[in-house]
Amino acid sequence: MRYRLLYLVGQLSPGGLERQLCYLLQAMDRGRYRPAVAVWNFSEADVYAPRIRALNVPVYDFPNMPSAAAKLRAFSRLVRQLAPEVVHSYSFYTNFAVYWGVWGTQSVAVGSVRSDFTLDKKESGPWLGRLSARWPRAQICNNSSAVETCRLMRSFFVPKQLSMVYNGLDLEQFRSVPLDVQGRIRIVGVGSLVPVKRWDRLLRSAVELKRSGFDCLIQIAGDGRLRGLLEQQARALRVTDCVEFIGYTENVPGLLANARFLVHTADSEGCPNVVMEAMACGRAVVATAAGDVPSLVEDGKTGFVVPRGDETTLLARMVTLMTDHDLCRQMGEAGRAKAERQFGLDRLVSETLGAYRAMGWKDA
Repeated sequence: MRYRLLYLVGQLSPGGLERQLCYLLQAMDRGRYRPAVAVWNFSEADVYAPRIRALNVPVYDFPNMPSAAAKLRAFSRLVRQLAPEVVHSYSFYTNFAVYWGVWGTQSVAVGSVRSDFTLDKKESGPWLGRLSARWPRAQICNNSSAVETCRLMRSFFVPKQLSMVYNGLDLEQFRSVPLDVQGRIRIVGVGSLVPVKRWDRLLRSAVELKRSGFDCLIQIAGDGRLRGLLEQQARALRVTDCVEFIGYTENVPGLLANARFLVHTADSEGCPNVVMEAMACGRAVVATAAGDVPSLVEDGKTGFVVPRGDETTLLARMVTLMTDHDLCRQMGEAGRAKAERQFGLDRLVSETLGAYRAMGWKDA
């Protein structure tokens, strides 16, 4: 079988971009578009590998490659073997690999900016970051903040053509659940335990809430290299009785269903899945103004947007939602209504395919 669309992704471990790739494959007409996936750093333990295979989408990897150059050659051979019409890098740091892999073929190369553009460049390394920022020349952003950064940046290392495609969400999986205001208040945070997510802010908020006598439990779902350090910090702050690190969980809808609201404290973002998920579940959101959070959360209507670093306002907004049950419920209902209007998977597919066409793909 000839595969029309080939996706290159860095890994298939738990993460926002991996989930979005799975959503895209799940919702598209796979019989018509015949997608395949190649994984730069593959592990059979990765969460999304079996899910993608369950969609009858083949997954290719590059085992026992001695170097990045060897992987590039192997990927180039794969492109020539499959002869796809579009090759789309779904991770920023694999952008240049896609550009290299389609060289000399008729395939349309598409790159991705999935988070903060400047941070993506920095984290990819001095050379790979620059190369992946410029090539492929056509790239898809999932947030308007990255588009604006690229537009204003005076640099050789920026994409030439940018398309905007916001993340999508499975609204059947994330259903609205009535808000329960009885008993202990549960507050949820979801995301990787990495520095940019700034979980320390939430821990310091826990100290103040405990000091004020609130009976609450802050549940932090996710894993990462900072878990041990954050648990140590929680012990030092004496909030282990009101903060729970639950690790990675598949049941984010269930976690949100039992929560009063979501708190998101990141310093850098793209289009955060968990903010959309909370809104879809009918939960208000308190989030820092990172990435496209101000576009997702309508301040005062579907939640509160807080300036980054303003922990006083963060705490005050949390207290408001803990004490004003009607406002918390109204914000959750408004969030669900917005999710139904804007977050569906049909839009994700149609806008992604539309971006391919704008980049030169002839959709036969």
